[in-house]
Parts: sequence; C-alpha cells; structure tokens
Amino acid sequence: MGVKQFIATGTTPYPDATDTHLPHVVARLNRQIAKTALGAEKNISIRHGDINKIINEYRNLDYHISALEQADISVDLRNYQAPNKLILIVGSETEGVEKAILDQCDTIIEIPMLGQKESFNVASAAAMALWQLSN
Repeated sequence: MGVKQFIATGTTPYPDATDTHLPHVVARLNRQIAKTALGAEKNISIRHGDINKIINEYRNLDYHISALEQADISVDLRNYQAPNKLILIVGSETEGVEKAILDQCDTIIEIPMLGQKESFNVASAAAMALWQLSN
C-alpha cells in the first residue's frame, strides 16, 4: 500500500528492542505480532513514540496530517486526494481518535458507512483507507 513507516503510540504493542515492557511481555507481544503479521513486520520500519511529538516532527517535515475518524467536518474517503507526504492517524477501536489529536490534524477522513453499524474495527478501517489512498 506504499506505507513507509508504522508508528505505534500509547499502549500499542510494537516489535522493537527498545520496548520498555518486561522481557517476557515483549517476547509474548512479539510472538503475537509475528503470528498476525506473518512476517510483514520485518518489511516495514516500525517505531514507537508520543503522538504529539510525532505530529510535530512530521509537520516540520512538511507532511500532511490526516486522521481516519467520523466527525462533522470529515471528508469522504472516496473524495480525498492524498498528498505525497501523508501521515494517517487511526485511533483505538473503542475510543477512536482523541479530540485533542483531531484538533491538530489538517484533514479528518471518514469511511462512508452503509447499513446499521457505525464503525469498523481499526485494522479493517486502516486497510480500507490505505487501499483507497494508494489508488
């Protein structure tokens, strides 16, 4: 999908030697990630950091900051033209993207929903958005 780097924030597990969890926790999380990712975690740069620092870092590098979230001002994903330098923020499955983070974004992108449900799980939503943005 053209993703250059995956940045985990908060309590998101990440396969990294700098993970500060206890060693047995890191080993368990790495096994779970490897099982789910089927080796893809070895083919992309992965880092962990504070979301606010990451946003500031990439904004200073002229990246466009977008969040995938439902909001009054969101843009339909089908109508969004992604710039070459894009950070896509996805939130937690239960809480979504925090308002304080949304306030720092240049654009909020929304996947149109049909039917009765109001959300997708974060992995499915990210996959749909990345597919659409890569086309």
